[in-house]
Order: sequence, then C-alpha cells, then structure tokens
Amino acid sequence: MIEDFALQCPIPLDDNPTVQMGHGGGGRMTRDLIEKIFLPAFTNDLLAPLHDGAILPPVGGRLAFTTDSFVVRPIFFRGGDLGSLAVNGTVNDLAMCGARPLYLSAGFILEEGLPIKDLWRVVRSMADAAAAAGVRVVTGDTKVVDKGHGDGIFINTAGVGVIETRLTIGPMSVRPGDAILLNGDIGRHGIAVMAEREGLEFESDISSDCAPLNGPVLALLDGGVEVHCLRDLTRGGLTSALIEISESANLPMRVEEETVSVQDGVRGACEILGLEPFSVANEGRFIAFVPAGEAETALRLLGSGAAVIGAVDPPGNQPPLVRVRTSLGTSRILDLPSGEQLPRIC
Repeated sequence: MIEDFALQCPIPLDDNPTVQMGHGGGGRMTRDLIEKIFLPAFTNDLLAPLHDGAILPPVGGRLAFTTDSFVVRPIFFRGGDLGSLAVNGTVNDLAMCGARPLYLSAGFILEEGLPIKDLWRVVRSMADAAAAAGVRVVTGDTKVVDKGHGDGIFINTAGVGVIETRLTIGPMSVRPGDAILLNGDIGRHGIAVMAEREGLEFESDISSDCAPLNGPVLALLDGGVEVHCLRDLTRGGLTSALIEISESANLPMRVEEETVSVQDGVRGACEILGLEPFSVANEGRFIAFVPAGEAETALRLLGSGAAVIGAVDPPGNQPPLVRVRTSLGTSRILDLPSGEQLPRIC
C-alpha cells in the first residue's frame, strides 16, 4: 500500500521528506503542499481558483450544514484511516439530516516532522472517499504546529448538503409505534482502532465499518419511506443514539438484544476488553425511525444486514427509558457508560 502511494506522490519520497514549519505559512513550501499534494487529490472547478473561499452555485431546497474534527490515533487502521474517516464522518452527519451531501471543506493541522508519505496517503484516501460519496472538497486550509504539539495530523471537515425531502427528520418527529431499524452489525470500528492502537491480535481480523451513509439514506427517501429520525452510531455507539433520541422525543423505547447483530470476533474482543458492544463506536452504521407499516419496505431498500431492532412505546408517567430485552428473556435499562470507553476513535 505505502509503495503504491510512493509511486503516485508528486513529491519525491526517496529521502523520506517530512512536513516542516514553513509548510504552514504563506511561502514556497506552503505552495508545494497545495500544488503537489492537495490540488492533485481534490482537483475540481470550484477549488481551482484557490480563492479565500469557494463560491457555490445555487441549489434547490433547504441546506444542511455541519462540521466535525477528527483526531483518531493511530491514523491508519484496518478498514480505514483518518482521511476516509474525516470525509465519511461529515458526509454521514449530513445524511442524518436527510440531506444529499454536496461540498466539503478540509482543514489540516499538521505536526512538524509528519512524513510526507503519510500525508499523501491520508489525502489520497480522502479523495477516494469523497469520490465514493459523490461530494467535492472545494476549499481548505493548512497549519503546521511545533513537533510534539499535534500528534501527527488533525483534520477538520465541514459539509454542505441539500435537503430535497419535505420531511422534518429529527427526534421531534419520532412517534409512538415507530419501528427502529439498524442497517448492520455494530462495534467493528471501535474494536479495529483499539486493536491497532494497542497492538492487540484477535482470532479473527476485525475491520472498521467506515463508509458513507448517504446512499442508503437517500434510498429510503427516494423510495417514499416516511423517515421520522436518523442517527449515526459514532461515539457512544447504539447506546448513546437510542438514549439521546428517547430523551429528546420524550418517549420510551424497547429493543430486542437478539436482533442487534454483533460479529463473533467483536463480541469476543469486547468480553476480553470489558466493553459493551452497544456502546462501542461505529462509522458506517445508523438507526432509522419509521412507521411500523413501512418497516418492511425500509428493510428491502436498506438491503442485507438491516434489521428491525425495536419500537417506540407510548409516553408514560416516568422519565423515558430504553429497555433492552436480553437473550435470556430478562430486561435491562440501557444506560450511558460512566467513563470514556475508547478515547480518540474518531
């Protein structure tokens, strides 16, 4: 993989060049990064003017706008890297608004001494992820910090998308009786990053699920499904998503544990590490709240791996809670972890 990047990188890598402080200013070295790293990867007509900002054409419909910063360590892991994570994370936040992602900005905080080959690998990964998601990186910025102050590379991405549906998608639209759908197995991203970071080896290889979610979300909307709410399962995993929506909608929920898919390798790793699969981060998974009568249509549109995992109950006299029916037939209340399980996983 690295050898392939070395062959493609416009900056010769024979002497293992690194990012230097001059790369963050306005001099020749900065131009080298722009002209030889960023422009070849992200080239498009909106970025080409290299103006202080991108001038975007008008779009029809409401706009969605989001921003996020990505500081994962290590920057390369099985199934993804910081570059694909930065693009997919922002694309997915737009998708959860019911938007069709269109444009991204990219801000890079680079630590002095970062190998150019690593920067090129991250940037190429971003370009590939953007192409797969159908978005364009149209503006950006680069800063360099002193060695020891940046942990290699941090990336901030902001995104703009257009909402083409008339639906209002969010916790305020959740209704009693709604089915809760999950688009696949959970926990792989957090475990993949943890394994890479700590040098852990498990019986089976575990790869991150990092992927863009605008495709499946738009399939639901274009298919006429009345989507009430969407939430991607990042920090805090399925647990945080369900609890946050339950509290915002002021409605209790119930989930069948056996319907939530967890790979055997992930389950075993969680047992070894003392983690709860429901609370482990994902980067390609989301839950959707739809009317019960449309659940089968939604499952067909989402494809293999999707499942109905629960339902929204009518309001009661007590604070809204998420109850999980276990494989043993008992019930437990879903609660947020008391501490940080997996720091720096996104």
